[in-house]
Amino acid sequence: MSLASFRERHFVRFWAPIPVLAALGVASAYYFAITGTFWAVTGEFTRWGGHIAAWLGFEPQEWSYFKLIGLQGSPLTRIDGVMIIGMFGGALCTALWANNVQLRWPTHKRRLVQGLVGGIIAGFGARLAMGCNLAAFFTGIPMFSLHAWAFMLATVGGAWIGVKLCMLPFLRIPLRTSTESSGLFDFPEKVAARAKRQAQWGVSVAVLALGFAAWRFESSLTLGFAALFGIVFGALIERGQICFTSAARDLWTTGRTQIAQGILIGMMLACVGTFGAIGLGASAKIFWMGPNAILGGLLFGIGIVLAGGCETGWMYRAMEGQVHFWVVGVGNVLGGTLLAIYWDELGGLLALPFPKVNLLDSLGAGTGLLISFAGLAIAMMLVQLNSRRFLEKRS
Repeated sequence: MSLASFRERHFVRFWAPIPVLAALGVASAYYFAITGTFWAVTGEFTRWGGHIAAWLGFEPQEWSYFKLIGLQGSPLTRIDGVMIIGMFGGALCTALWANNVQLRWPTHKRRLVQGLVGGIIAGFGARLAMGCNLAAFFTGIPMFSLHAWAFMLATVGGAWIGVKLCMLPFLRIPLRTSTESSGLFDFPEKVAARAKRQAQWGVSVAVLALGFAAWRFESSLTLGFAALFGIVFGALIERGQICFTSAARDLWTTGRTQIAQGILIGMMLACVGTFGAIGLGASAKIFWMGPNAILGGLLFGIGIVLAGGCETGWMYRAMEGQVHFWVVGVGNVLGGTLLAIYWDELGGLLALPFPKVNLLDSLGAGTGLLISFAGLAIAMMLVQLNSRRFLEKRS
């Protein structure tokens, strides 16, 4: 097989989401076992907002929220920061190999405003619940934290509200994107040259990303592995086009189940790996089972539908050159930072008075694992029933 045909077969075509999400579930469990923390992004994005606040003359290190999640060091010295840099590198690398990087503008400027507002709402809700579609959902449920179940259900409900809002006349904007060049009249030689050039850039980005990981290995094994896992996470979400917004929105619009099924399968696999890591001595990350998880999930579900993408979704799409999702990312940072500003009022009322419920401790290790699997199996069944409802409507 030639290099060109190998690239065409494995990188130009998108990968099936179910095996990609299964791989992400396994990888997230290994990531937890090696680094001692879960795959998460919004906490680090909020720290980035804290650093920006410090540059502007504020003292975020004195804010209660940053005393809670930490603001020490920099993105280059924190596990989450190094991992996120790796994610951007991995997503950009595979997008270039697929000849899928091109500056894309939304068809209407209102989409930029909608992306910013949605990103702020999603970022605020995610940090109120102490996690996004990852830490309070995909990797939160495998941590056996009860708050993640409340967040997941609330997010699905929030997505329904978001869909209804997007149906309002002033928000009905086509989701198509425009590009610098449509490519309809490009000569094949020009297209081939562009693909070759992007493939070369992809190799360069891969070398830089691996070099970054090697540099972090010199500091510590944990940081080096965080960078490597980030590269893998970023590459997988870009090739599988993994966006939790699509899964939640499709439940209420089309009934498509592929991504939702993949998410549930990935969490089942992550439960097994995380359970083993906890049994070997790793400490689970558990957060408050309070109204903050429910309200945060509702806001997050509304926000990601309005914005058009979740945390993982905007990250890889931004690397593909979609300007709209650069704005969503800015909104996420702003939303998380706003929550940090108002944490004393909100956290003291909605989160801190409530218990942190670990299902393994509350129910027993074996029972907690079985209950988690049963919950995910029920969710799978409900997703299938919902899909059947849409099929019956069409027939």
